Amino acid sequence: MSTITNVRSILTAPDSVALVIVRVETDDGHGLGCATFTQRPTLVAEAVDQYLAPLLVGRDADRIEDLWQLMYLNAYWRNGPVLNNAISGVDMALWDLKGKLAGMPVYDLLGGRSRNAALVYRHANGRDPDEVLEAVEAHLADGARAVRCQLGGYGGSDPAGPDPTTRALRESLPGAYYSPDQYRRSVVDLFDHVRRHVGTELHLLHDIHERLAPMDAVRLARDLEPHELFFLEDPFPPDQVGWFRTLRHHTITPIAMGELHNHPLEWQPLVTERLIDFVRAHISQLGGITPARKLAALAEAFGVRTAWHGPHDVSPVGHAANLHLDLTASNFGIQEVIGFGAATREVFPGTPEIRDGYMWPSAGPGLGIEIDEEAAARYPVQPSVIGWTQSRWPDGSMWTP
Repeated sequence: MSTITNVRSILTAPDSVALVIVRVETDDGHGLGCATFTQRPTLVAEAVDQYLAPLLVGRDADRIEDLWQLMYLNAYWRNGPVLNNAISGVDMALWDLKGKLAGMPVYDLLGGRSRNAALVYRHANGRDPDEVLEAVEAHLADGARAVRCQLGGYGGSDPAGPDPTTRALRESLPGAYYSPDQYRRSVVDLFDHVRRHVGTELHLLHDIHERLAPMDAVRLARDLEPHELFFLEDPFPPDQVGWFRTLRHHTITPIAMGELHNHPLEWQPLVTERLIDFVRAHISQLGGITPARKLAALAEAFGVRTAWHGPHDVSPVGHAANLHLDLTASNFGIQEVIGFGAATREVFPGTPEIRDGYMWPSAGPGLGIEIDEEAAARYPVQPSVIGWTQSRWPDGSMWTP
């Protein structure tokens, strides 16, 4: 029996990204997990320190499944992003701890590797198609095999002009404005431009990020068919999953979905009805490695592949958890990763390596990663109002970010 003696959160923001790490300590070791909900980091830290820590101290760290169920059910109300992320931090830390005590990487605890490294896709953004193409070509020169292309960020650039009507519509309604019609048309032109220059060997991807009305998302998926995307991501918000049946009937473009999903009923019908091709779940949003491996197994039974969410606000600990799942799952598809800045690598020794279009694990046991708490303290988290999620259409209407 490995008895839990302490559970605590660690807040840090290297490279200006707020991250939440959980450290679980026992009488014979420690483990680390990612609990990052970057838009509300201090709420997650409070959930860990004030509620999960007293619940868990004194319990057997070896009983990962039982402890997950305990954390999940103890609050009575469940399936929210704050508590799911808090649970994830503990859950990943318990898997990390078990691997360290066994002297084995987590991927061996999960059944062993199906591959030695995970295919990744990188991000290319720009203000116009030429800038995006430059970013794509830079990734190609660095060995990339798959690139996600976005023009002007999610939803494209702000189409505002100085006319009086625009000013009147926006009065007292600040936000991140964009034109869905302009965005949809510009995406097709963007992929015409990129494909013409890079050919068909490079895998290309795009993220709608729920920025279109449902039928316009269907139209875009159909219009992008000639460019044979690896996948098109997040066409609809989680509360509009019924639209995936319409989408499936109108296009053969592969579809990925799931980064905002908390509840199993949000992804079960998409998988079991084969309405998507890739599960894009954010592992800490689900509650950690324990529920993620179950979701991967469910997806495998229906021919759906994994493509775990991997933006800059997944900590290197979270990326390591993604990677260990990637290496073991027979239905692995691709892994998102933006990259790791110098400050992030300083704070997290053992951060996975990105090389030749793949992500490679470190050689250590557990998740193979540590945190330098002295370095972490040099990058304090400073909560602020999030601007990019205040998305609005030209007439001022709020829309899903």
